[in-house]
Amino acid sequence: MVCAPTATAQKDSKTQQDSKDGELTRKAKTKVAPVYPDVARRMSVTGTVKLAVVVAPNGTVKSAKVIGGHPVLVNAAVDAMKRWRFETAPTESSGVVEFTFQPQN
Repeated sequence: MVCAPTATAQKDSKTQQDSKDGELTRKAKTKVAPVYPDVARRMSVTGTVKLAVVVAPNGTVKSAKVIGGHPVLVNAAVDAMKRWRFETAPTESSGVVEFTFQPQN
């Protein structure tokens, strides 16, 4: 299983695409890769799970809300995201984190 997390933060953007994705301003100190679920492996389910994340000032993940992805994969992504730790900051930060699930051959 290959699962590559990427992090993007919500920010104001005036691009033609009207995109609100940008780099997360808080650096992750600890990244935990999700466990590829056995049922997903048996079903050959692959895909990307997007999570809207709020990081508390102390660096812990305050909330992780699913905004897209296969239902079989979302619990693994949320469980992993809650174990991430970020550098401390004076205020909360929010952003979008994507986990891509692909079985190894």
